[in-house]
Amino acid sequence: MKRLSAVLLLTGILALVCACAARDPAGSSPELVLRYAENQPEDYPTTRAAHYFADLVEQRTQGRIRVRVYADGELGDEVSVLEQMSYGGIDLARASLSTLMVECPALMVLQLPYLYEDAGQMWRVLDGEIGEDFLSATRRSGVVGLSWFDAGSRSFYTCTPVSSLEDLKGLRIRVQENDLMSGMVAALGAEPVQIPYNDVYSAIMSGKVDGAENNWPSYASTGHYEGARYVYLDEHSRVPEMQLMSTVALDSVMALDEDYYTILRQCAEESARYERELWAQTEQKAEEDMLERGCVITIPTAADQTLLREKMQPFYDELTDEQKALVARIRAS
Repeated sequence: MKRLSAVLLLTGILALVCACAARDPAGSSPELVLRYAENQPEDYPTTRAAHYFADLVEQRTQGRIRVRVYADGELGDEVSVLEQMSYGGIDLARASLSTLMVECPALMVLQLPYLYEDAGQMWRVLDGEIGEDFLSATRRSGVVGLSWFDAGSRSFYTCTPVSSLEDLKGLRIRVQENDLMSGMVAALGAEPVQIPYNDVYSAIMSGKVDGAENNWPSYASTGHYEGARYVYLDEHSRVPEMQLMSTVALDSVMALDEDYYTILRQCAEESARYERELWAQTEQKAEEDMLERGCVITIPTAADQTLLREKMQPFYDELTDEQKALVARIRAS
């Protein structure tokens, strides 16, 4: 009798466990695991947003899809990651347009210097029809754009004082690995040096370069200020970043459920809004921290600002008629 009671009790417990599992499918093993590459550290806005995206995806697919985020460049630098995404070796990533432009030249327009009046205009463009067209354009490169992340505005920082454009002449400045950025720096009389992001710190500290250009959070989080504490706040470009999915991964998602692509897009857009909030907070704090650490900030004079735009005008003059029309649409937004 006792044995029968024990069996009945065990049966009841198993039934309860199975019932709970049925109510909580997210606790079961996922049917599809996607790898997300991020080259920034765990506490960086884009990485935190990637984890937020992963949580949303798992919740809204009832645990059928799980996203694993690999931060701090664990899966390689951006160039390597995009190569792996082209054949499905990596499923998701956040990438700068400067890197993505190599495979998707149409994105060049969004990197033109002084394209927008301010951040508000940029988001009106990217969250609208023009931005959606650019997200779709990446499909030719084996990836599909999901959403836009903020990456602030980019300025120069150097190992020696720079108080005017004249002081930039002859300096070796690290740039991202694309020819547009190299051309911009060369137009200012400096020498562009293309170096992967993860190698910039050692290049600055060893004297291989005399400075670089980037946004406040990157400048602070990487420790670049330790060797280059002079910031020339010219804000020459305001280039967003993109959340991407491999088209190979997209096929796997669609095979699981055709509605899941729409769900992933919604999760990506929500994580992008979250990233923008984090970015604004992080950017302000980074600037304050750098001032406390003794970094010297120089704001270009009105004359230098005018000269900067004049020196960048040839990039606009060389655009095709179609690109010029697109620039006109952007500036009218």
